[in-house]
Amino acid sequence: MTDDILPGGIPARTDLHQASGLPPASVRTVARRDFGWRVIYQPAAAPANAESRAAVALCGLERRAPLRIVQQPRLDPFADPGARIFDIYCA
Repeated sequence: MTDDILPGGIPARTDLHQASGLPPASVRTVARRDFGWRVIYQPAAAPANAESRAAVALCGLERRAPLRIVQQPRLDPFADPGARIFDIYCA
């Protein structure tokens, strides 16, 4: 275990995959970035409103509201076929 704290005051030991609210089969990566959050997931294994639900859950860890969600292009679409990348900006 660690006592490290991520930006936003989130303990580093937090299970970010679980905290995202995405189904375990769909989430690939959840990472805290300077701007907010970056999520990679498989939309085929997630509910239709997965991105907005993840934004509410992850910004909620910081006690902030989601500001916007920005889709990112896949640099290597063959690495994980069908996966999407999106960034979450919190207010």
